Amino acid sequence: MTPSTFSQQLWDAAEPIYDAILVHPFITGLADGTLPRESFAYFIVQDSHYLRDYSRALALTAARAHDEDEVAMFADHAANAIAVERGLHAELLGDLELTSTDVDAAGSGPVTTAYMSYLTAVCATGSYPEAVATVLPCYWIYRQVGHVLEAGSSPDPLYARWIATYGSAEVDAIVDRVLSVTDRIGSDLGAAERERCVRHFRTTARYEWMFWDAAYQRLPWPI
Repeated sequence: MTPSTFSQQLWDAAEPIYDAILVHPFITGLADGTLPRESFAYFIVQDSHYLRDYSRALALTAARAHDEDEVAMFADHAANAIAVERGLHAELLGDLELTSTDVDAAGSGPVTTAYMSYLTAVCATGSYPEAVATVLPCYWIYRQVGHVLEAGSSPDPLYARWIATYGSAEVDAIVDRVLSVTDRIGSDLGAAERERCVRHFRTTARYEWMFWDAAYQRLPWPI
């Protein structure tokens, strides 16, 4: 990532949001082990709902791609999002004494629903670059947060296991490939479309902060 790349422009637009994520009590609580189990359980339940629709957003992104390798990459990532939801989450839910029935009964919370709706709307109606910019914060911010957290891990074994998933070399390779695609498609964008991409990236970066904040508060529907 260099100052001239499209990915750098996107990151610069959302860097204050990322900085706020790093000092959020949900993230610091993961690191020092003080995060209430109830907040982590809320997060895992909502992330299960989120990943189902994130998978659909990635599939829509794949459908908009013109390069066959990029079609295959986003389609593979869509399938992997479901695999994570079924694998890692199933394991963590068991540790939290929750089941898939509990996930379905809890339903999608207010922030989860808003985030999923925004992802789906842009990926279904926007251009391919807009779709990539919209799904990118979930890849990139999780990777960066994973690196920060992995440096110290957590005294809580459950949180340490979650941290290890997102701070891995495998995640690095996935995100680097998506960033390479981002820079390739960004080189040909006109000013108006580029601005839309920046706006989408910043919006979903905000939703990342809101998602963790909702989990920390265990935010219910207000009515």
